[in-house]
Amino acid sequence: MRLYTLLLLGAFLKSSFFSYAQPQTPPDTVVPTGLRDLKFIALPVLFRLPETRWGGGIAGTATFGFAGDVPSAKPSQVTFGATFTQNKQILLFVPFSIFYDSNRYYFNGENGWYKFNYFYYGIGENRVEQERFDVTFPRIRLLASRLVAPNTYAGIRYQFENYNVTGRAAGGELATGRITGSEFSRTSSLGISLLRDTRDSVFYPRKGLFGELYILPTSPIFGADHTFTRLNLDVANYFSVNRKLVLATNYVASSVLGKQVPFSQLSFLGGQKKMRGVYEGFFRDKNALLGQAELRWEVWRFIGLTGFGAVGFLGDERDLIRLGKPKYTYGMGLRITGQKKTHLNVRLDYGLSPYGPGNFYATIGEAF
Repeated sequence: MRLYTLLLLGAFLKSSFFSYAQPQTPPDTVVPTGLRDLKFIALPVLFRLPETRWGGGIAGTATFGFAGDVPSAKPSQVTFGATFTQNKQILLFVPFSIFYDSNRYYFNGENGWYKFNYFYYGIGENRVEQERFDVTFPRIRLLASRLVAPNTYAGIRYQFENYNVTGRAAGGELATGRITGSEFSRTSSLGISLLRDTRDSVFYPRKGLFGELYILPTSPIFGADHTFTRLNLDVANYFSVNRKLVLATNYVASSVLGKQVPFSQLSFLGGQKKMRGVYEGFFRDKNALLGQAELRWEVWRFIGLTGFGAVGFLGDERDLIRLGKPKYTYGMGLRITGQKKTHLNVRLDYGLSPYGPGNFYATIGEAF
């Protein structure tokens, strides 16, 4: 979201929003629900964007563990959100991250249904004037994995999107029909994943590594209308500088192999997690390389500050990575801890870049 976003935090400042903590039970007591340490944060949101006018809704996060897991088992998280705008746009989403059976199994997902509009700025180094396009689509992104070695998981990834573009800017590049997927595309992918997790904490790591490599073929065999393969490597490292300072770094390499790749499925830079400071998808191409770093400072009790920066590159089948044409962003952020035990934060970031106005982000959990 952009600078116009407003976040209603009053309820949070009074006992962590509408926070609920499940009462602790003795070790020998059976918990009927099968959950323990259940905590919930609800976050009302209000925003105004040029493309939406006023909008609002609610977002929330539940964190929990499973009864019977060892005490050191990592906490799980399920987030939900529902927002509506004056322009009759709808966003419904339910991402989750679940560690089950004392970390033996790891499940992750990003699922939702969207009726929204986005901006298109061109592909590669060919910039075009901002084009608004309207789109309706369901999104399913799932990972199911199992521990195969200490701190190492192997699993299967699945992705589905039915991307229906319902409106395009008159006279724009998308309206010409030359861009693959500018009217409709169906992506259905099934592939393999290898994941490494040595973090000391899920929501606010102070040391360790979290990384995933996956290969995701898309094919008519799985129900898609195009054929291509995505290769993606995403690694985050965490270093404790001292008791109150953490340096977090993140490196991402993404490549999409195929002749006809829908523009919505290209590698991209930008957004609330990957290169804050530019619109998500402002830069997109077959290949993308990103490095970003963030210094996290626990200032006082539940208040923290951050400073971050990122540099990214694009490439295609002719130029693997155009190192001579870097893109960069930078910014600062405020952190408000909603759950002391897990250090789950509300994140308020403002990112800047040379490519347009700054962007404001308000969400739950760290960017990486």
